[in-house]
Amino acid sequence: MDDLVGRLRRRDPDALATFYDATHRRAYGLALRVLSGDAPAAEDAVQEGYLAFWKQSDRLSPDRGSAEGLLLTIVHRRAVEAVRSRIRRRESGEAVPDRVDLHAIDLLEAVVTSMEADRVRSALLALSPEHREAVELAYFAQLSHREIAERTGVPLGTVKSRMHHAIRALRGSLGLGAAS
Repeated sequence: MDDLVGRLRRRDPDALATFYDATHRRAYGLALRVLSGDAPAAEDAVQEGYLAFWKQSDRLSPDRGSAEGLLLTIVHRRAVEAVRSRIRRRESGEAVPDRVDLHAIDLLEAVVTSMEADRVRSALLALSPEHREAVELAYFAQLSHREIAERTGVPLGTVKSRMHHAIRALRGSLGLGAAS
């Protein structure tokens, strides 16, 4: 699979075809469940999912999670967007199919959220202890840079530098691009 990921990163169209053959059934099944059996909407979600996946395939990395996990996350989001769009249309009075299982959507969203939390946790653990401490104090304890400096006894400039480097590393680990 590592070879396939490398080929996907290089945007090899044959690699995408191989990846599609290996994953399309699961992707379609997921979209179909979210969309309560609406086959055309599921096909659209899967197609949009593969397109979005391909556009960011150059950022794939085995240590960021599996390529299939990323694809399924994207397809799930596209399907949920379709359901929400359907709900908004229904609320606005447009006629829409009535086969949406909101409990299934909530469950699938909880699964995706859990997968994303695992990725963030792994990315945090990959930081140096100093960088991790700065991020945890800023985001979880909601301390300002100055408060972090006071609590840790580290100069304010050092805290700001650690935060900058930690955020940059997290963005890279999570595939969010370089920090500004």
